[in-house]
Amino acid sequence: MKKITRLLILSVIVFSNHQVPVVMADDMYSTLYRIEEPNVNIGGKDSSSSNYDLSKTVGQSAAGEYDSTGYIVKAGFQYIHSIIPFSFSISDTSIDLGTLAAQTPSTQDTVLTVAFGSAGTYQVTVEELGKLRTADDSSNIPDTTCNAGTCTETSAQVWTSTSAYGFGYTMAGNDIPTDFVNTTYYRPFPDRLLSETPAVVMSSTNVGKNRQATMTIKSNISTIQPAGNYRTVLQFIATPSF
Repeated sequence: MKKITRLLILSVIVFSNHQVPVVMADDMYSTLYRIEEPNVNIGGKDSSSSNYDLSKTVGQSAAGEYDSTGYIVKAGFQYIHSIIPFSFSISDTSIDLGTLAAQTPSTQDTVLTVAFGSAGTYQVTVEELGKLRTADDSSNIPDTTCNAGTCTETSAQVWTSTSAYGFGYTMAGNDIPTDFVNTTYYRPFPDRLLSETPAVVMSSTNVGKNRQATMTIKSNISTIQPAGNYRTVLQFIATPSF
């Protein structure tokens, strides 16, 4: 029985928007006036009674981003400065699928963790930089098509058959795509060398400090797969929007 050693190396790229600069403020008054409201907008007032004190403002009637030559105006709550900095990490950046036997699937996990505090959306994408292959590129393990040959880079399907060969992944946890119904549902990785679009594996508008999802990476080989050391690189890109 032929056995094949697999080594999977993962790289991480994190894209983060610039932090909002510090804004200075001062009391607004002169000999003729004093502005006491907490915000100058289309409306605002301090109210009180024996049971409460309330300071309120009425926001923009046309919130959004506006730009022209020489300026950009970002108006509205969606441009607030977040108190939770954006971050992304991977628990294991080197995954060894070990020595594989034919028709005996091997899996390994890595945990993706995101902190996100913006009023926008974040997403994490993944792609492979070529097939799982030998160093001389003489042999490769094809991307999985799952049990029925119907899973794609954007549509997970059941992959449980030991006679369905290939390389792929499943997701479980926070903010994952809905096609990962459970951990028997797998996708193949998009291949950058084939100009395939990176796949979204985590995405949300929710704020959180510890959003976690587990990626399970799987390989299953046939009896005619040539022996050798196979490897590829998975590239993750985490992108916040504000």
